[in-house]
Amino acid sequence: MFWIKVKRVIRSGFFNFWRNGFVSLSSILVMVVTLFVIGSTIFSGVILQGTLAQIKDKVDINVYFVTTAMEDEILSMKGQIEKLPEVMPPVEYVSREQALEDFKKRHENDEFTLQALDELGENPLGATLNIKAKDPSQYESIAHYLDSQSSSSGGIIDKVNYYQNKEAIDRLTSIISSANSLGFLLTIILIIISVLITFNTLRLVIYMSRDEIQVMRLVGASMAYIRGPFFVAGAIYGFVSGLLTIILFYPITLWLGGVTADFFVGLNIFHYYVSNFGQIFAIIVGSGIIIGSLSSYLAVRKYLRV
Repeated sequence: MFWIKVKRVIRSGFFNFWRNGFVSLSSILVMVVTLFVIGSTIFSGVILQGTLAQIKDKVDINVYFVTTAMEDEILSMKGQIEKLPEVMPPVEYVSREQALEDFKKRHENDEFTLQALDELGENPLGATLNIKAKDPSQYESIAHYLDSQSSSSGGIIDKVNYYQNKEAIDRLTSIISSANSLGFLLTIILIIISVLITFNTLRLVIYMSRDEIQVMRLVGASMAYIRGPFFVAGAIYGFVSGLLTIILFYPITLWLGGVTADFFVGLNIFHYYVSNFGQIFAIIVGSGIIIGSLSSYLAVRKYLRV
């Protein structure tokens, strides 16, 4: 008996979906807009995080060593620094020879600088360590650790450039924090607005069936049996809308892929869409089913006083 009722509810849900073709189409289009907002939020978040990651990757602090520092002492300190929980391994070691070669490359068109370097007769550059933190807010604690090491390392550390870059690092930390908070807030607001639009649209669909609901109540149908077909129809709206949204994102991301790759240095949004298709499909279609079925359930319960 239970399965017979379930089959009737599902069949009635499909019937309600097909019976009001124009209204169903309108509901689907509204839900496509809703799911498009959710999908756009996902892609915008990826672009934002990719941009912030690129900015963070360009920020580091450098430890400059005196020219008399022994390589084994520097490598020993490198190993200690990599063990710090704030540090993103590996710490890059640049030897004196490599530093000199890099300097010559940067000034290959500056004959006076190269000539002055040759007149010195020796390498004036010391080795360096390039350190990246897991989060920009952690550079200060790393700098404090390096200050303590500077006094206990026998004077092999010449300079730490954190304090020269402190203002830029602090500004970056503030930008990242503000961007994450603003992105999260905008996401919540857009999703709430989209859900409310969908809810009101589906409420109109159910309002058109109010006489049918009243008749079902008079003949003694249970609340679950009355709500069931609308719940199923709402899930169908969401599923179809999710499929259409996924299809719609294909040409959009394909068109924007080259633009994002050029502007955001390798972040091709189309490649992200393809490589994460399963996850995106589950989020958008799942959100459509949940929003559609839940909106239908609440609309029947609240507005038709079932």
